[in-house]
Amino acid sequence: MKQLIFLGISFVVTIVAFIAFIIALPIPETTSDDKIEVSADVQEVEKGLEETPEEKAEREEEEAEEKALAEQKAKEEAEAQAKAEEEAKKQAEAKLKEESVPREYKAALKTAQSYAELMNMSKAGIYDQLTSEYGENFPAEAAQYAIDNINFDWKENALKTAQSYAEMMNMSDSAIYEQLISEYGEKFTPEEAQYAIDNLE
Repeated sequence: MKQLIFLGISFVVTIVAFIAFIIALPIPETTSDDKIEVSADVQEVEKGLEETPEEKAEREEEEAEEKALAEQKAKEEAEAQAKAEEEAKKQAEAKLKEESVPREYKAALKTAQSYAELMNMSKAGIYDQLTSEYGENFPAEAAQYAIDNINFDWKENALKTAQSYAEMMNMSDSAIYEQLISEYGEKFTPEEAQYAIDNLE
């Protein structure tokens, strides 16, 4: 009888110890990230279950449009950057080129610009004036550099010169034209002279 009682007590103690051990075990915590991930998965599943074919097609179309817009924006940004780099490269090359130009060449170019702006001369007329021993007496190379690098509206110069002849000397159109293209006159090209005659007022 005593043995049965002892066995019963031992069994009860074992059960109590096992329960205490189970209770003492740490309960794994659910992190906020796990909760967010589970929540997102649940929402995705619910979304998939709730979406109609039309809604799914519309969502996919919106996603495709957003992707296309993002790609277009990235492309435009890349093109703008490439353009800016190319412009910076051109400016650096132009600056380097300008720094390597001899002083006399630069002086010839400035003189040519003055003749073009103030005296409405033709390109050929300016070249002759730059190289003439009775004019500026620049070397031919410097004068050619000036002519090659001057940027001007020669047709407009021809027109202004034609107007001066018409107003001050009352010349005919044909006489003005001949004077404009003459080797001993203004030395404008036939195209420039014709533009002047066509636009005389």
